[in-house]
Amino acid sequence: MKNKVTKVFYISVIIVLLFIIWGIIPDETLPNGNLNDVTTVIQGFIVDHFGWFYLISATGFLVFAIYLIFSKYGKIKLGRPNDKPEFSYLTWFAMLFSAGMGIGLVFWGPAEPLSHFYNPPYGEAETADAAKTAMKYSYLHWGLHPWAIYSTVALALAYFKFRKGSPGLVSSVLIPLFGERAKGGIGTVIDTIVVFATVFGVATSLGFGAIQISGGLSYVFGIEQSIFIELIIIAVVTVLFIGSALSGIGRGIKYLSNINLILALLLMLFVLFVGPTGFIINFFTTTLGSYIQDLPSMSLRMAPFNEASTVWINDWTIFYWAWWIAWAPFVGTFIARVSRGRTVREFVSGVLLVPTIIGALWFTVFGGTAINFDFFQGMNIMGEVNSVGEEVALFAVLEQLPLGTLVSVVAILLISIFFITSADSATLVLGMQTTGGGLDPTNRVKFTWGIIQSATAAVLLWQGGLGALQTASIIAAFPFTIIMILIVISLVKAFKQESLIMEKDKMKEKRR
Repeated sequence: MKNKVTKVFYISVIIVLLFIIWGIIPDETLPNGNLNDVTTVIQGFIVDHFGWFYLISATGFLVFAIYLIFSKYGKIKLGRPNDKPEFSYLTWFAMLFSAGMGIGLVFWGPAEPLSHFYNPPYGEAETADAAKTAMKYSYLHWGLHPWAIYSTVALALAYFKFRKGSPGLVSSVLIPLFGERAKGGIGTVIDTIVVFATVFGVATSLGFGAIQISGGLSYVFGIEQSIFIELIIIAVVTVLFIGSALSGIGRGIKYLSNINLILALLLMLFVLFVGPTGFIINFFTTTLGSYIQDLPSMSLRMAPFNEASTVWINDWTIFYWAWWIAWAPFVGTFIARVSRGRTVREFVSGVLLVPTIIGALWFTVFGGTAINFDFFQGMNIMGEVNSVGEEVALFAVLEQLPLGTLVSVVAILLISIFFITSADSATLVLGMQTTGGGLDPTNRVKFTWGIIQSATAAVLLWQGGLGALQTASIIAAFPFTIIMILIVISLVKAFKQESLIMEKDKMKEKRR
């Protein structure tokens, strides 16, 4: 079964093709609306009626992750007793970042805090309090919660794959609950949802990544932003990420992830020390404290008596929780793949804390600089964002600094490499999920998924259907949230059995 194409592959390909066809059909030819109309209505219904479910679930996954760090299960190794980690800490963290949310951080680093500053979840806009609230909520949306979601899926996959020898499939994680049925129809449905969310989520990111690279080229070099340029970008990146994916995880993905991390740190340090350094450090310190202090109330904040606040929460927090859950099968599978040999405590601590701290510093450096320019220096960075789009926020900030053009070129390069690493990671994951969970799917399968992802992004970018695809991916998050709750139950059940076995082995050793 290993490395052989399964029926999940064929079902997923058919679903993708049907959605692409639906996404490019003009509105007037469909009596009930095109893909964008239908998915928007469905997503609106889910958010309006089950937003509370997303908030409670995401917070529950965070509580579960923290519990595992301090529990007796923390000593369990994700692999055999003598297994050693395959990658160094630096490479491991680089891979987590590149696959998890690297390109999103670059895109939203200055844009999201600035947006919240001008349109806060509560209180008066464009004030000192609005700036603090803006940064605090940026931490919330990109911090502990999303990484707890990723770690829950990744931990279960890594444990069952490397400790129990199960296939690297989400359906295999549920065998303790469903038994052999998890290998039948139930398993096929679960694994198809995983592929569905991964293909559409990554294809959407490919499209938006092309838009940002195109925006950067336009902003820095004056190259006119157009669909033609964006399609060329997708074509070039496709060649590069497929080449990286075909070279294997130990070469292309590993090296590009390390380059990514180095470039990202250099860019962040440049802005930190050339920009308003004292302001950034003070802003980071005070926001980190208020984030930790207010984490429980922010995590479960609804606004039943304030319609405007409810709209803000739906558009940002609940949207993000659904988006991270939709990405969890892809990112979780990839993190699991590179985490053999680590203990549960080491794994959860690393996945949860390191990216959260680095991400918080990233948002403070770029978002804090943008807010500083607007609040203290009247540069109106937000005006440029409103006139062009969020994709130019980073370049508008860099332009105000020394060597702005040169640093903007580095930023474009960074976005491009993040673009490649996200896509080649997804190609590997899709190959694993459609070949029975094998760690090294064939190049033919990886090549097929690479072309499908890029073609999906290109066609829908051309037809203006990326938003519909994003919404469709997020709709898949709703059933996967339920699957994740079952994963937690299954994992606890397996850990209890594992703990009993470990205790019996200790007793035997003592008797000897």
